[in-house]
Amino acid sequence: MTPAIGLTALVVVAVATVLVGFYGLRISRTTGDFYVASRTVPPWWNASAIGGEYLSAASFLGVAGLIMISGSNALWYPVGYTAGFLMLLLFVAAPLRRSGAYTIPDFTAARLGSLAARRTTSVLVILIGWLYIIPQLQGAALAVRITTGLPGWAGSAAVIVVVVLAVMLGGMRSITFVQAFQFWLKLASLAVPAVFLVLLLAGRGVPDLAGAVTAGSGPELPAGSLGAPDGGYRTFSLLLALLFGTLGLPHVLVRFYTNPDGRTARRTTVIVLGLLSVFYLFPTAFGAIGRLAAPDLASQGDALAILLPERLLAGPLGTALSALVLAGAMAAFLSTTSGLLVSVAGVISQELFSGSVRGFRVSAALSALVPFSLALGVGPQALAGSVGLVFAFTASTICPLLVLGIWWRGLTPAGAVAGMVAGALACGGALIASALIASGALGEAVQHSFLAVACAQPAAWTVPLAFAAMLLVSRASGGTVPRGADRFLVRLHSPEPRD
Repeated sequence: MTPAIGLTALVVVAVATVLVGFYGLRISRTTGDFYVASRTVPPWWNASAIGGEYLSAASFLGVAGLIMISGSNALWYPVGYTAGFLMLLLFVAAPLRRSGAYTIPDFTAARLGSLAARRTTSVLVILIGWLYIIPQLQGAALAVRITTGLPGWAGSAAVIVVVVLAVMLGGMRSITFVQAFQFWLKLASLAVPAVFLVLLLAGRGVPDLAGAVTAGSGPELPAGSLGAPDGGYRTFSLLLALLFGTLGLPHVLVRFYTNPDGRTARRTTVIVLGLLSVFYLFPTAFGAIGRLAAPDLASQGDALAILLPERLLAGPLGTALSALVLAGAMAAFLSTTSGLLVSVAGVISQELFSGSVRGFRVSAALSALVPFSLALGVGPQALAGSVGLVFAFTASTICPLLVLGIWWRGLTPAGAVAGMVAGALACGGALIASALIASGALGEAVQHSFLAVACAQPAAWTVPLAFAAMLLVSRASGGTVPRGADRFLVRLHSPEPRD
């Protein structure tokens, strides 16, 4: 792919995103439009938008690269990413919509009546949003660098500029249009090349994609990685992070506030499950095809999906298909980053600017600067793995708050704060320790110990710790259960009257 073709693919998606955002601006006028699209988004549209923002760089590029390297061991990632929405359907979607809140901190304040709990939640939502944006910017830097020859920071900067512009134009109403469009673009940009490549392999008499996924696990892997001898603990911890982490993703949760009522929120979640199940067939196919037909691309990791069509199909067709994948990758970076920016900007605006439309726009610009600066200073990592760690953090902080806040009357403000702080400190400390261990700062022996695995995949112990802290402290401070807890829980679990 020539730099001109790669640049054209990126620019087309960016321009289309801004134009769709302008369309959203035409009908975004009120505060409700900017924060929750006036709660009028129908299920199919909202499900497409959720798919657009949820299917990040880790899903679009990272899953294919992991399957290329690790084979069937990496299938836990798409399984966990999808099954997390089943947890949302069962425990969170409809009650959260019935809460009537604009943001997760709003829910915390309404449920617990505590400024300390609200502010703790706000800090965590902002931190999670920033941590999740960083892999998207790194993915953009990778895509721009390998396809255009431009420096990686140009890709990160382009994503930030386009997303901030789209978010400031029309808020949630605008982003709903953008993300729904980008989901179907992402699906097509993987499905069309995958079909061509499968037909190519079938014509060569090499159709066993399932066998390619299950055959071997690629090169030798470090402790805690896919396919390593300690994979039992690692797999359990990863699944726990993905299942429970989905319940704490602020940019996904805020989407349920845009549904008209709890029933449509539940219906939206069911549709999302179907859309994700279809989507993940294609990055899995890319990984399997890579293992069969281009094993040397394993060293390219996250770039596999972009490079594979042009490698296997010579001429203009291969170039066009690689450009299509690149366009879908750009849509992934933009849609996920925009959803995260909306959720972070909403919280900052509510806390610092009284929730005004102007405050939302200022917050959107301010909240983009921190992850952009960090992305420039942090070295590249495997996209799916780095996003998986963010899931572990959300599973250890926001998830216990929502599950217990929705389903247990006895949750107290002190218990909520204690659980969130305990989970954040434990998970954050484990990830810092993991980085030190990987660098060799704590000695070579520690690198091959179970401690290294427990820190690299901490959800198996940090999630129970957060729940336990929340439960025990709430029990100890049982006299401070909010007076309106019973009334609020009835509201969460009472179905709306049918029209």
